[in-house]
Amino acid sequence: MGLSLKDEWSRVQRAVRTVDTQAAVVLLAAALLVILQMNVGDRGFFRTTVAPQLDVAGNGLASWAWWFGMQGVLGFLVPIAILKWGFKTSWKGMGLGAGDYSFALKMTAIYLPLVLVGTWILSDSTEFQASYPHYSAAAHHWKPFLIYESLFLFYWLGWEYLWRGFVLFGTARSFGIMAIFIQAMPFALLHFNKPLPEALLSIVGGVAIGALVWRSRSFWIAVPIHAAQMMMLDLWCSLRIRSGATGWGLDALESVFKAF
Repeated sequence: MGLSLKDEWSRVQRAVRTVDTQAAVVLLAAALLVILQMNVGDRGFFRTTVAPQLDVAGNGLASWAWWFGMQGVLGFLVPIAILKWGFKTSWKGMGLGAGDYSFALKMTAIYLPLVLVGTWILSDSTEFQASYPHYSAAAHHWKPFLIYESLFLFYWLGWEYLWRGFVLFGTARSFGIMAIFIQAMPFALLHFNKPLPEALLSIVGGVAIGALVWRSRSFWIAVPIHAAQMMMLDLWCSLRIRSGATGWGLDALESVFKAF
């Protein structure tokens, strides 16, 4: 049979009419925002392009501020603008309402003590102390530590909302509960360069946090659940570096608290 361009064009038009415009825009925008973050939001871009224009050090706190700030803008503020003004989505509809806050608070209360203990144990490793906080000056002085962690929190808003807010709630109308798995896939793929155990766990973690947000009907629980791991690890490692404390027992805890 010959190819009829008219028939094919009709098929295309019928297919386009079945597409949920919001879900399509959200998925394409998420891909674009990740690409922008990995290029324009990268610390290397800051060192080579932005820092010379601002006449600031390319490897200092400013480079971390750029990276964290760009993630907050591209992952949190821009997606909110797309849903709010592009599709007239309510705050609740985009996952920014209170949701089932009672459930969220209970889950957070259960989870945070586990993070507190787990990161305390991990921080005893010299390898972790050599890596955390990523900005080494924050490990020795409180002022850069507090600035760094405040900026880091903005980063987590952007990192978490992009997946657990924008993609999850932005595609829920089309995909229903399957949106949990849709948001988990790109999240896991962005861990491809991590150590294999962490990369594999990102698949489980992406689904678990997505399911928790879905159950809570609010994005907000994702931030303390995920960010607490890194921020507590930064704190424990900093205190161990300053105090020289080793081990997991009460003597070590007493030593680190003296470093405050």
